[in-house]
Amino acid sequence: MMKERTLRVLEFTKILDMLASFAVTDMGREACEKLTPLSDLAQVNEALEETEEAQVILTYLGDSPLIGFPDVRPYLTLAAKGAALNPKALLSVAECLRASRAARSALVTDRDNTPRITGLASHLQTFRQLEDAITGAIISEEELSDHASPQLADIRRHIKQSNERVREKLNSMVHGASFSKYLQESIVTVRDGRYCIPVKQEYRQFVPGLVHDQSSTGATLFIEPMAVVELGNDLKQWKAKEREEIERILLELSGQVGAQSEMIEGNIYVLTRLDFIFAKGHLSREMNAVLPHMNDQGRIKLVRVRHPLIPSEKVVPCDLWLGQDFTTLIITGPNTGGKTVTLKTIGLLTLMAQCGLHIPVGDGSTVRVCQRVLADIGDEQSIAQSLSTFSSHMSNIVGMLQETDGDTLILFDELGGGTDPVEGAALAAAIIEHARSLGALVAATTHYAELKVYAMTTPGVENASCEFDVETLAPTYRLLVGIPGKSNAFAISQRLGLPEEIIQAAAARVSAEN
Repeated sequence: MMKERTLRVLEFTKILDMLASFAVTDMGREACEKLTPLSDLAQVNEALEETEEAQVILTYLGDSPLIGFPDVRPYLTLAAKGAALNPKALLSVAECLRASRAARSALVTDRDNTPRITGLASHLQTFRQLEDAITGAIISEEELSDHASPQLADIRRHIKQSNERVREKLNSMVHGASFSKYLQESIVTVRDGRYCIPVKQEYRQFVPGLVHDQSSTGATLFIEPMAVVELGNDLKQWKAKEREEIERILLELSGQVGAQSEMIEGNIYVLTRLDFIFAKGHLSREMNAVLPHMNDQGRIKLVRVRHPLIPSEKVVPCDLWLGQDFTTLIITGPNTGGKTVTLKTIGLLTLMAQCGLHIPVGDGSTVRVCQRVLADIGDEQSIAQSLSTFSSHMSNIVGMLQETDGDTLILFDELGGGTDPVEGAALAAAIIEHARSLGALVAATTHYAELKVYAMTTPGVENASCEFDVETLAPTYRLLVGIPGKSNAFAISQRLGLPEEIIQAAAARVSAEN
């Protein structure tokens, strides 16, 4: 519906980046980044009402009721096939289950002013028993709790006892008078999972046992004395039993996850939708935006509109309208006065509203649902294709006009620029008139006086100008609908010090009629 170039020049992707920054899950962020405008009025209104409900809940709760969790869908697939998940994967599943339970608890209430979100959240299933089984059994990504099973607790008790017996035996050896003289240090160390003592190489024959390692110089051997070999074997057997029991527990928990995998995946879909909806609510709060009225009768009315990408302390709110008394708006004024920003604002806010996003306007604003928003803004001349600025714009405009119909909002920036002014102005008026004949809403910026006259003398076409303060040589960024603007070239040049005789000579060249 919307061309990629239009989305780019209107900076729609920056809005999506802002939206995605408010999502708490990777799946929610992905949904935000893939958002595209809707073209059905009923669907647009439903999407906007979802955002309004999110606003209500955020105001009531103070923050989002959603908890972030990783994407566990690959784990669910493995578990459903009978694979054993590792502790990290199972803990991630438990996070997902907790997020589902928390969202349902917060959103499925008696509130009657959030029916869409409440209805969506009511599809969430809770698995408190499975959630508790996982979190009760697994302490961290590397460790299971002693309480994961009675068998594991018993095995670990035997491991602890075996450890103590081995260490007691070795400590008595390293601190005994008969052994200490053979050791590099009076310590007990572990090599390859076996308890050893550091014996000097030259005393190897005096300490019978198994050599498990040696120092880099070869001066020290790490020996497991024969007196503790049997105790060490016993310890090793208990550790093997511990590994087997851990594998059994993980497989059992994974089986429980696999049995519920379809319903958990259903929860993920619902949570992703909720994450996306609450991201829209957060963006609305961030922009101090409101729910616009939508229509399919071709009317756009933006009250105290602000461009959403301009900082709030710098933006100047304006009123603009299109599609009721006139279907074409010709915006004039000096460079840097805000003409292009106004054009982008019309297009960007239309796209936002059709995505179900609130827009930064005042109450009483209305936006038309368009099938297409087409824009020719900015200079994208192609060196590789040897296209001049004029040719680049004209190639784009040709493609736009081929798609234009009565359901199109079309935006032209500096239409007819980059060529002979007389021909450019005539061409611009003809293009606008053709787009109007196809039934499109048109907004265009220009410096051409001929287009101002065209707007003044053509029914259905209206002038607008970006106000400029000649005293300060600064634009006010206020849009004045119904008043043609001027470039103020003489006044600006005079204020900058251009000699008066040059100003007068230039003025003499402008006809009285102009």
